[in-house]
Amino acid sequence: MTAYHADTMARLLAAGHQDAPAIAAPGRPALTYGELRALAARTMASLNAMGIGRGDRVAMVLPNGPEMAALFVTAACCATTAPLNPAYKADEFEFYLSDLNASALIILQGMESPARAVAAGRGIPIVELIPGSLAGEFVLHSDQTGTPARPGLAEPEDVALVLHTSGTTSRPKIVPLRQINITASASHIGTALNLTADDTCLNIMPLFHIHGLIAAVLASLGAGASVCCTPGFNAFKFFSYFEEVRPSWFTAVPTMHQTLLDLAPRHSALIAAGRLRLIRSSSASLPPQVMTALESVFGVPVIESYGMTEAAHQMAANPLPPRPRFPGSVGIAAGPEIAIMSQTGEIQPPGELGEIVIRGRNVTAGYENNPDANAQAFINGWFRTGDEGYLDPDGFLRLTGRLKEIINRGGEKVSPLEVDNVLMDHPDIAQVLTFAMPHGKLGEEVAAAVVLRAGASVEEHQIRDFASQRLASFKVPRKIVFLDEIPKGATGKLMRIGLAAKLGLSA
Repeated sequence: MTAYHADTMARLLAAGHQDAPAIAAPGRPALTYGELRALAARTMASLNAMGIGRGDRVAMVLPNGPEMAALFVTAACCATTAPLNPAYKADEFEFYLSDLNASALIILQGMESPARAVAAGRGIPIVELIPGSLAGEFVLHSDQTGTPARPGLAEPEDVALVLHTSGTTSRPKIVPLRQINITASASHIGTALNLTADDTCLNIMPLFHIHGLIAAVLASLGAGASVCCTPGFNAFKFFSYFEEVRPSWFTAVPTMHQTLLDLAPRHSALIAAGRLRLIRSSSASLPPQVMTALESVFGVPVIESYGMTEAAHQMAANPLPPRPRFPGSVGIAAGPEIAIMSQTGEIQPPGELGEIVIRGRNVTAGYENNPDANAQAFINGWFRTGDEGYLDPDGFLRLTGRLKEIINRGGEKVSPLEVDNVLMDHPDIAQVLTFAMPHGKLGEEVAAAVVLRAGASVEEHQIRDFASQRLASFKVPRKIVFLDEIPKGATGKLMRIGLAAKLGLSA
């Protein structure tokens, strides 16, 4: 039975030593745990004075950095947080602020954003966040006053964080995550990575997404460690941050890791002089070739993890040495219980392919105001992830792809991940994304978007010949599209669904 030391955000923040650094940023003095706890008390007092309390939703539009991290953890002690991508356009803010039923919009003082006009038009109070001198320090200013229905600190079953699903194929769904969900996930990640007060995470992930919020920020704070919050991912600044901050670990999506690999050879002395203990990868499958290269260049284990918003991030993770880890596997259950389920609802034995299902303390209780989605998502107490895969006899989970992304070529099923991993072995290919292309007779055909290595030149038929030596003929891409860059989502994740339409492809 897992022992959890915290079931609310306030209790999680109690872990760190009074004088130890909690939230930091390049070039600025850090906020200690004592100062962070004092900030949480002031934030609760400010929000309560505005009439905002437990269960009330505060939308947050801030640039990446320590203030966003500090606002998330302090506001979540007493209210429901709703971080939004600051790059959204006006119509996107219209949708999200309306759908969230936000009680206030917290925005950086002086920050120009269409969110301001949208909030004003909807009668949503605007709260200005004014940064202080320490990393993450701030005060909140608003003319709004009121008395909250439920003041004080949040309880374990209160909703701490609401995020929307990506909505790639349907309207985005609201995922409410309770205090008990996010604190459990932070604990799972801390345990999987063996985080201690000596660790420092260099955060390069966006803080409007579950990966950065939970894996980088909350897991660090739950372990009494520190997190250094950068303005976001910038490959050319990464190594200067690396030198200044001396992180013991960082977490990123595969596309970020691939970009860093290209620059790493010129920084080999800096890497060798660092104190890096591990690298974590999540939010998309890490090509085995990239994992091997990262471990060679950085000289530390790469821990691939498997997460999703509905699980408050982490579900599985590869173990740390001396236990084995396997390129191409997302590891063993690292939080919730994991099983493989057949289409008819039976739990499958090891080696059998099926849908990955989970249950546990970190899993959402259900989508908000969406009984149809909940009826589809939950079965016999299990949450259906929508991912296909299998467990090997040792409990290591291997993904074959999103069920919605599996290519159905005239009844023959093709795992795009399998094709990706084969094509990544081609010496001229730097990046690849296999996807479904509409086909008049077969329904779907296999296509692949390819980014070549600098200076490389290769023809489409040569790549197809390479694939045909390693794959059954029906899995070989019939169309190869050469791109300078594969389209990415807001978190840097490559987007399979909708790529054919985006590229104007049909067969």
